[in-house]
Amino acid sequence: MQHIVTLLIAILIFGLIIGIHEFGHFIVAKLNHIQVNEFAIGMGPKLLHFRKGETTYSLRLFPIGGFCSMEGEDQSSENPNAFEKKAVWRRMLVVLAGAFMNLVLGFVLITVLLCTSTKIPSTVIARFAETTNSAGETVTAAESERSGLRVGDKIIAIDGSHILSATDLIYKLQTTETDSYDVTVKRDGARVVVENVKFHNDNTDGLLDFAVEGKSKNPVNVVTYAAKDTAATAKLIWMSLVELVSGKYSLQDLSGPVGTVSVIEQAASSGENLLERVQSVMNLTIFITVNVGVFNLLPIPGLDGSRFVFLLIEAIRRKPVPKNREAMVHLIGMAALFLLMILVTVQDITRFFR
Repeated sequence: MQHIVTLLIAILIFGLIIGIHEFGHFIVAKLNHIQVNEFAIGMGPKLLHFRKGETTYSLRLFPIGGFCSMEGEDQSSENPNAFEKKAVWRRMLVVLAGAFMNLVLGFVLITVLLCTSTKIPSTVIARFAETTNSAGETVTAAESERSGLRVGDKIIAIDGSHILSATDLIYKLQTTETDSYDVTVKRDGARVVVENVKFHNDNTDGLLDFAVEGKSKNPVNVVTYAAKDTAATAKLIWMSLVELVSGKYSLQDLSGPVGTVSVIEQAASSGENLLERVQSVMNLTIFITVNVGVFNLLPIPGLDGSRFVFLLIEAIRRKPVPKNREAMVHLIGMAALFLLMILVTVQDITRFFR
């Protein structure tokens, strides 16, 4: 029963993320009077479909992927409302709208999570970990305090990397392979660089040896932090991609749909009550949707980022790249991505049985 519930949650998450992405392309295309031939959620054979106006709306068998098929997108068309007939800047908006909507979804979900909390997180140090010594005195258990950080310091950068939110802060500490950091803080209204800061909690042996200050929950604080945390999550994913390309991570560290379902199952069972489990699933959904948004903006053939590059070339040259050449580039890119997905899926299945 648990596996069935997990599968349903996974389908719901994938459907939401894919649907919002394709809806971005769809609504911006409609606003620019571009004819949309089909709006589909899922891939493969049609399960349900209906036609309204010029557009066929369909739900397909496999809940992985989807598409917004526009007239004149991949082949020439004489229709005045064809994609290729519109100004380059309008087509750029359509291409970027899918990834933008994924980021918007992440922002909305973060906002919802913040509304369920009593305080809004910050990067201001509220207190350090403490312990009791042999004489019964309360002393610091935080190496970072002994290194020079103080209560009230607002952490704004670590080793030159700007810190946007608590998410950014935790990721930086957990993934950087170093013993000490140069931490830039805002202290008494001035920027101060504290060098060679070490983080170590004597009580837990972990890196997090301090707690951050919670701000009052009001519309301004909620929206501001949600925007910062969305940007921090996007930055986190971008840094992970850079580290993957640089060789820090390998193919074995990647996970596809099957592996994602396993992670969803873990998230759905994390927490002591239903609210905590829902929050855990929402946090994972935020990570996935922002991941989809950032990844789609990469200039990899077959992705939205690559289509944007071709439009940029057209804007500079003032004439489009021949469609057959562009189509070949996207075809090769999609074939490579599908091959990668197959390899990662096989790896996920093997890992599952092990």
